[in-house]
Amino acid sequence: MLTRSLVVALAFAAGALTVFAFAPFSAALVAPASLALLFIVWSAATTPRRAAALGFAWGLGLFGFGASWVFIALETFGGMPLPVAVIATAGFVAYLALWPALAGWVAARVAPPGSLTRSFAAAGAFVIGEWLRGYVFTGFPWLTLGYAALPGSGALPLAGFAPVGGVFLTSLAVALTAAAIAGFVQALATYQRTRMVALVALAAALVAAGALLRTIDWTHPVGTPLAVSLVQSNVAQEQKFDPAFQPQNYALHADLVRRSRGRVVVLPESAYAQFADEIPAAVLENLATLARERDGMVLAGLFVLLPPATPGADERIHNSVVSLSADPPQLYRKHHLVPFGESIPLKAIFGWFINSVLHIPLADQAAGPALQAPFAVAGQRLAVDICYEDAFGGELAVAARGATILVNVTNDAWYGRSIAARQHNQIAAMRALETGRPMLRATNSGITSAIGPDGRVLAQLPWFTRDVLEVEVTGRGGSTPYMRVGDALALVLAAAVFAGAALAARRCPAP
Repeated sequence: MLTRSLVVALAFAAGALTVFAFAPFSAALVAPASLALLFIVWSAATTPRRAAALGFAWGLGLFGFGASWVFIALETFGGMPLPVAVIATAGFVAYLALWPALAGWVAARVAPPGSLTRSFAAAGAFVIGEWLRGYVFTGFPWLTLGYAALPGSGALPLAGFAPVGGVFLTSLAVALTAAAIAGFVQALATYQRTRMVALVALAAALVAAGALLRTIDWTHPVGTPLAVSLVQSNVAQEQKFDPAFQPQNYALHADLVRRSRGRVVVLPESAYAQFADEIPAAVLENLATLARERDGMVLAGLFVLLPPATPGADERIHNSVVSLSADPPQLYRKHHLVPFGESIPLKAIFGWFINSVLHIPLADQAAGPALQAPFAVAGQRLAVDICYEDAFGGELAVAARGATILVNVTNDAWYGRSIAARQHNQIAAMRALETGRPMLRATNSGITSAIGPDGRVLAQLPWFTRDVLEVEVTGRGGSTPYMRVGDALALVLAAAVFAGAALAARRCPAP
């Protein structure tokens, strides 16, 4: 019999190993296996408090290893003192771990120990917790288990659920598979043959449904193929905001655009880490001229400074992308800002402290409109998003309705050579699959990539190199079910699974 301490250690280890289910490792089968183990130890927990502790330990393992790269942004590039950065990162990880803890507590409240109903209640609660984690306090939906279902090493075909209900429906499929595995292991111990057969059938049905859904082409090609150049300028993060570096920065981006071949050229996020009116007019005019020569467009990342929205308020700083071409400029302003990196929550209370320990340039920005028009070029419509905005599938699904191609510009150099950039590229792949749209990514240091509407990476540049990725992409029209219903379907079904398990536990409380 394992001691309580060993069971907690086992839950922590299972959470830590779950990181291998995601990019860059992509050992996809680890996700349902790890979650099944969590469900088994939850099932054995004698009290809700005990189940919460085990969920917290599992979350500490997952987020402690899977999101520890936040420390690099805070300490290495944010200038936060080492002890404060350690405490801040630990606090962030602990907060994220509260969500699986809550799921375990709730499941243990509604279903008795050792029961099959507890595992299925846990599956529903776990997915609802994932959604809440991606929503509360502006959200951090990183490491949602559905991402691990994308085609990878031994992945089950559960990603077929993504165009129907997004990453959270995919997570629900993973969680239900894990619940079936956990229930099978428990039934095997007492050789409950009928239950074992039923659980195997459930897992097989989920896999078969995912495989069948993968065969459906939800969208269709629109227009002629478009040649696009994705620029990876690889500017060192410590140089990016240095005023003395700007003349060199102008020259290197002009050279990269000049030698690119695409009709559309996409520069990374904050390629020009300045306000638009601070950039010499000749720099932007040169890019516009190069775009006119190829009857195309250059998308440039920069900052826009606008007057205060109300008298006495601060000027508004917008992280933006602007089009440069023969036509009037089109502008996208980032809507979903990074807390403490681009915005300061409860600024009146905590602003003085954050500004004293964290030194991130332009960290107090304003949000752009929630819905912005796509960029029109060569018969295609480009829905632009900036940095980790592409982690919010429900928001991108709305933007994709009026677009044929998704474009993400980002700067993951904030996280050094950690696994963050590869995780981010996997997240972008899920957005492509959910919307049936190709996703084009131009990043400062990587991963610059072109992703097909089926979520598969078509081409990418090596990490931390200066180069241009030349691709040809065809836009897509039509709508996936997810573009119409968003995350609502996944939430309703997760709630139904939880409620059904809770009701069954009340009617038949015995294991």
